[in-house]
Amino acid sequence: MASVGHRPAALLASARRWFDTQGDESAGDAASEHRIDWWRALPFIAMHLACLAVLWVGVSAVAVWVAVALYVVRMFALTGFYHRYFSHKTFQTSRAVQFLFALVGASCVQRGPLWWAAHHRHHHRHADTELDPHSPGVRGFLWSHAGWFLTPNAFRTDWSRIPDLAKYPELRWLDRYDTLVPVALAALLYALGVALEHTQPQLGTSGGQLLIWGFFISTVVLFHATVTINSFAHRFGKRRFETKDDSRNNVWLALLTFGEGWHNNHHFFPGTVRQGFRWWEVDVTWYVLRVMAMLGLVRDLKPIPAWVAEKVRG
Repeated sequence: MASVGHRPAALLASARRWFDTQGDESAGDAASEHRIDWWRALPFIAMHLACLAVLWVGVSAVAVWVAVALYVVRMFALTGFYHRYFSHKTFQTSRAVQFLFALVGASCVQRGPLWWAAHHRHHHRHADTELDPHSPGVRGFLWSHAGWFLTPNAFRTDWSRIPDLAKYPELRWLDRYDTLVPVALAALLYALGVALEHTQPQLGTSGGQLLIWGFFISTVVLFHATVTINSFAHRFGKRRFETKDDSRNNVWLALLTFGEGWHNNHHFFPGTVRQGFRWWEVDVTWYVLRVMAMLGLVRDLKPIPAWVAEKVRG
């Protein structure tokens, strides 16, 4: 085991951090910091293995639609808020809306909003260099896709990168106990399935079925769709702009991730809320944020600057 060792006390301390990430603040030895902590990664592995339970619980239209709906809602929370709001501050919103979408984002099992923003700001500062934790060109494709996510170094929140967000105690609490939100979602889905099984048996669903489809399958697909931007979007696609990194625009990834696949656009100018720079570059997150702005839920959406738009037309 890479970073934990075999002592019961060390294993217990690592297991405690499945639910309380406060222990991640202290760094270990340099060698173990960048190796997978298999003990700490057990819940992540179990989440994938749980998808196999579909062979026992079966499938229904209700279960599939719940899984799709949760993918859509949570993908928007990641792209619109974890990424474009918390990481890049490309628009403004109220404290209540900020916390609501932080909660939805935490249900994705991609850690808390402060961790996400700190990590992503680090990525932009060091993209595709030795200091980038998930560059496929530096550490390989599989590592950039998922391996980096399971190391002690990656578990830690770099507070120095997020002073603007760390002032909110509710966000600090959510970052520390981020596991509570997906656990609550899983329990809610199971309870809903049990209720439907008894009150609406014609739907053909159950507690186990909604748990497996609505939580485990939806969450695993959501995770791998999100991290394609770390792996695929730095390997496959077109480069409109000559950036210092290897970011690329990929229409298929843009469709899968609601606009994040216009990754070369984003790395060229990350300060705009819109990542599809041309009218035909589908950016679902941008469209939803525009509607939210019309409803008064968000404001001050940062546009594409004229000089960037001129380069795109050129």
